[in-house]
Amino acid sequence: MKQAIFLDRDGVINEVLSHRVKFVNKPEHLYLLEGAAEAIAEFTKADYDVFVVTNQGGVGLGFLKEKELHRIHERLCELVGEKGGKLKEITYCPHKPKAGCECRKPNAGLLLDLAKKYDIDLKRSVMVGDHERDIEAGKKAGCKTVFIGNEETSADQKADSLLSAVEDILELLENENAPNS
Repeated sequence: MKQAIFLDRDGVINEVLSHRVKFVNKPEHLYLLEGAAEAIAEFTKADYDVFVVTNQGGVGLGFLKEKELHRIHERLCELVGEKGGKLKEITYCPHKPKAGCECRKPNAGLLLDLAKKYDIDLKRSVMVGDHERDIEAGKKAGCKTVFIGNEETSADQKADSLLSAVEDILELLENENAPNS
């Protein structure tokens, strides 16, 4: 079974609620956070599969069409690819925030589905997010967790940005490869 890195999208990879953009509803609203594409390139270079798992309630609420979301994700893959990174798959929950589905974080449905599809060992993988709901989803799936931001968190590690978390994330993955883990 493989190891993987699961990344939340908004606030981990790209700007949201910033001076440039409130919500990412069009490809031209996608602004990567400084160093995010380079971080993903480091994971790619280290031979880990990288997945994006994101709540996109704007679809269920009617603010965003799925066709447009796919265009946004194509743009995200292009921008990451320009720095040498690769996203294996981007998966999302399109449901309204209180829909009660299994795929909306803090539930672990998105991670569980990817694990089944790609034969991923979740206990040896890492979930990275900027909200406690991301951390909760990762823990429910059995992953190690990394929080991006300054708030209190139950995550295993914490960092200011995805780029500054690269070493910690790779260390968490490598420790899971150690003979006694």
